[in-house]
Formats: sequence, C-alpha cells, structure tokens
Amino acid sequence: MTEWDYEEFYENVGNLNGWDFSQIQVVVDEPEWNFYDEVKKKSKKTDVLLDIGTGGGENVLTVASSVLFTVGIDLSHRMIKTAKENLEKSNIPNVRVFQMSSENLQFPAGFFDIVLSRHAPFDAIEVANVLKTDGVFLTQQVSEADKLNIKTAFGRGQSFEEVDGTSKEKYVRELQKAGFSNVQAYEYNVMEYYRSPEDVIFLLQHTPIIPNFGKEQEDFSRLVTFIENNQTPKGICTNSKRFLIIAKK
Repeated sequence: MTEWDYEEFYENVGNLNGWDFSQIQVVVDEPEWNFYDEVKKKSKKTDVLLDIGTGGGENVLTVASSVLFTVGIDLSHRMIKTAKENLEKSNIPNVRVFQMSSENLQFPAGFFDIVLSRHAPFDAIEVANVLKTDGVFLTQQVSEADKLNIKTAFGRGQSFEEVDGTSKEKYVRELQKAGFSNVQAYEYNVMEYYRSPEDVIFLLQHTPIIPNFGKEQEDFSRLVTFIENNQTPKGICTNSKRFLIIAKK
C-alpha cells in the first residue's frame, strides 16, 4: 500500500469541488442540531466572524448575512481558489477569504466575536488569542465511530480502532487549558442512506474516510460486500457521528 498523503488529498479535493457534496443522493435521519443554525443562534449583526478551515466557502456563505463581516481561512491554496470563485458567484459583499494556517492566526488579539471550525483542525490557544472576551467558539468534528460499518468492511479508515470520544475529550481539555470558562460538548449518531453505489463511491473518493480508496487490490470486492450487507429499502446504510463543542471565553 502506498503511503497516504492527506495534504495532497485535501489539495486535490479543493481543486475538484471544495466540500460541495450536493450531487450525492442521500437521505439522513434528523440530527439533534445543524452546525450553521447553531452559529446563527449565537450571532449578532454587529459580530465579526472567523471560519477556520473554510474549504470552498460553501457553508460560511450561508451565515454571512447573520453578522457584520466574515473571514474564511484555509491552509490549502486550491481550497481558497475555489472559495474565491464561489464568493465571486455569490455577490455576497461581507466575506473575505485567505490562505492561512490555523496554527498561526495572523489577526490582532481579540479581533473576532465568533470563531468557527467545522471538520477542520484548530489550535485552542490561537483561537483564544484572536477571540474577544465573552466571544464564542464553535466546532463540529467527526467522531471516531463515524462510518463505522464502512471502515470495518475495509479493515482501515479515518480514526479506525481509536476509542470513540478521544478527540472530543482532548479538545475539551485543550480549550479549558487555553482559558475558556464555559465549555459544553454534545454528540449525535444518525443513520445515512445512500441511493446508489455511485453515491457511496463519490463519498469515498472525496473524503478521507478510507485512505487510498481504490488503490488497494481488494477495495472493489470490499465495496461490493459492504453494499450487499448494508443495502436497505431506504438505501445503502451507514452512520454519521459528530460532536459539537461550544466554548465561551
């Protein structure tokens, strides 16, 4: 098996479509929250917002009208290229995007009222530094037990065989250590039903769920077996497990 390069994979996804999965036909059981609805609930029209790991900007554009100004950053120059193209098409005036590492946020201290990180790495100390006193940080991340039946079928995968909840507990500790006074964590686990094998293949080609998907000799037979074992009247079934952390500085 060739060594998997996540950064190269992420750049390629950015070049192809950002994080736009609108073409996938999937039915998802109702989760306990929608991340960007939670962001809107915490937002005021006078707020300045930072989105860490903005990807192609598809999602942050949906909350821009809830705040005064929005900044999106991403480490990938291809993602930022896609984000700029999406921004130009949207004609939304109060959003800017920049290539920047989450480990070195190049903004003044206390500049933002709200900071977001959805499915992207972040540094708790950096977040605390750029967030105003009484500011809010929200992050949604993928739990270790996400897509568990897919990873089990392939015998490998993102966070495969790691203890579920490890990342959530780690992030809570880091935020508390960085000075956040009120850190609350939530999680959900809902079922997803993909209409066709093509939809599952698109998911696996454009996410890091199965590293090097399609490059191992047995991957096709593993995929066929997975589909046969998880086909239901509603579609090909797997799970979506996420956790949400809301922290106030």
